[in-house]
Amino acid sequence: MESNYDFNNNINEFDGSNPITSVNSNLLTKSFFWMFLGLAGSALVAWYTFSSGLWLKLVLNNSFWGLAIAELVVVVVFSLLFRRLSPTLVAGLYFIYSMINGVTLSTIFVAYDMSSIVYAFAATTALFGGLALLGAKTKADLSKLGNICLVGLIVGIIFSVINIFVGNSTLDLVITWAMLILFCGITAYDVNKLKNSQGLEVAQADKLHIYFAMELYLDFINIFLRLLSLISKARND
Repeated sequence: MESNYDFNNNINEFDGSNPITSVNSNLLTKSFFWMFLGLAGSALVAWYTFSSGLWLKLVLNNSFWGLAIAELVVVVVFSLLFRRLSPTLVAGLYFIYSMINGVTLSTIFVAYDMSSIVYAFAATTALFGGLALLGAKTKADLSKLGNICLVGLIVGIIFSVINIFVGNSTLDLVITWAMLILFCGITAYDVNKLKNSQGLEVAQADKLHIYFAMELYLDFINIFLRLLSLISKARND
């Protein structure tokens, strides 16, 4: 549910440095449209899983660990085999991931009240939109920011795993804020990279928008989860 596999290390020709002139002028629009489709699919699956009671059966059967592993496998396969797979298979992997993620996200309806979820979604939409605008409009090179945030993300994940066993509430709050800030930086970086790729004729251009949509989808989900946690804690204090 919180995977953010770094596709950049595996698909270097998408970094905007290819000098070949392009015909792919609507990459930005298509990427955001596919991101929206993935988010909408996850939301529908999450609500159905919760309202139908399927989430409880999955919890009782300890199936959520298997779903989490399946999510990770899909993301890794998506990245490593992206060049070799057809656009149809790439799209299929993207939607498979978003559907599995929808199932795991169904637990937020159990853990949080609906008003907190609505507030967090609205806040995420506003924040994500502002970060996307920043990444698209800035003339600065955000590649260094992206690298710093990705390193910080790895450190944050390590501390998150450690805190599962420690259970320190203060550390958990610090990690949540730190991860939120990191994903904000990654979002601006990803959109900036997408903007710089616009207008380039690159390999795999017929499925490049799905690659970027996956990145944006992961950014949105991770920001949403951190904001949801912070809003819920603030309202319960």
